[in-house]
Amino acid sequence: MKKVIFAILVAFVATSAFAEKTETKADSKLETKTEAAVLSLSGNVIDEISGESLVGVEVKIEGSDIKTYTDFDGHFVINNLKAGPCKLVASYTSYNKNEKTFNINAKTNQVKIELQASK
Repeated sequence: MKKVIFAILVAFVATSAFAEKTETKADSKLETKTEAAVLSLSGNVIDEISGESLVGVEVKIEGSDIKTYTDFDGHFVINNLKAGPCKLVASYTSYNKNEKTFNINAKTNQVKIELQASK
């Protein structure tokens, strides 16, 4: 009788361990797909003539509430974007607004924006 109970207990533990391992694999596959769908976009904003980095430029995605500002090196990053077409609008005091349209994908998410001083 003790052998039967022990065998059932061992079978139960083995089944539980296998089920846990299967769930972990499924969860990691789901996380990989989710991570692949969420991308980031980064770039630099510079003066068209001098090539100097511009600090505090507003960079936003047209048609959404997503926006950021450039740092002291003229660099910006926008996270949590989905792949597909995107229109960036960069605006800065005493410069003309610049719009760039491109596709966000897993390979190329670097953009260089040049602003022209307004006259």
